[in-house]
Amino acid sequence: MIHFLNLIRWKNLLMIALVQILIKYALLLPFFESHGVITTLSPLAFFLLVFATICIAAGGYVINDIYDVEADHINKPNQVIINKHIPEKIALRFFIALNIIGVGIGFYLSNGINKSGFFVIFFIASALLYIYSSYLKQILLVGNIVVSLVVSLSMLLVGIFELLPVINDANREIQIFFFQIILDYAIFAFMINFIRELVKDIEDIDGDHKVGIQTLPIVLGRERTNKIVFVLSLIPLCAVVYYVIANLFKQQLLVGYFLVFVIAPLIYVTIKLFSAEQKSHYKHVSLLLKLVMLTGMLSMLLYAYILK
Repeated sequence: MIHFLNLIRWKNLLMIALVQILIKYALLLPFFESHGVITTLSPLAFFLLVFATICIAAGGYVINDIYDVEADHINKPNQVIINKHIPEKIALRFFIALNIIGVGIGFYLSNGINKSGFFVIFFIASALLYIYSSYLKQILLVGNIVVSLVVSLSMLLVGIFELLPVINDANREIQIFFFQIILDYAIFAFMINFIRELVKDIEDIDGDHKVGIQTLPIVLGRERTNKIVFVLSLIPLCAVVYYVIANLFKQQLLVGYFLVFVIAPLIYVTIKLFSAEQKSHYKHVSLLLKLVMLTGMLSMLLYAYILK
């Protein structure tokens, strides 16, 4: 059982579910009475939305491990699961089942809110994760962008299903306002995840080179890529600083939160990237970026203080 949980990256799935729950229960529902925010999904329907998202994401992790077996034997030999603990045929069936469940639930939910076209989102996400693992990750930067977009899409999905179906002339402004907030978080998630993908590429350069994947560090070299990632890491840092100055300057508690839990870790990441040389350094930075993603998303809990 533990090998199946590791195969589907259960910790990452928990984070995906947590972020979607935060969007609904920390960012949207608390402002029904005070701001008139209207949501579409019942608690059961929302649970199904989260479950469908997790199934498709889990399927993506499974198919990625299937295609990465050779590279993983070099990059992380102690963490190989396919053909060591779980046969490839069983993993492939597991991948198919997860996607059928995820896309099937997406079809059910889309028709349940009379927006059958929304079903396409689940199908596209499922297809992208398969194409990413089998083909796109071999193309310079394309794979990094695609997987980061899918991460952002998991967040936008809540806004699409909760806010858009009930927009009317009376509530259009407030519904769009909160959808824009979700979009801002999705952009932040895209930036952090894209940088983390590049850091992981530097970390996995040896295995990727052997299997012929054209990642940025393989094409440009580790040192040049490190400089590029260092510069890119300044973008979310500057964006968060601007956001705090523009929106939270008078809220001392919130300024303190962002300074300690988002801005300071991002500054530390840029410093570590500037001097990173060994594989262990990049692994450390990758973990820090994941933590920054988590603390950034947890800031949604503070909107009750921001939007009084």
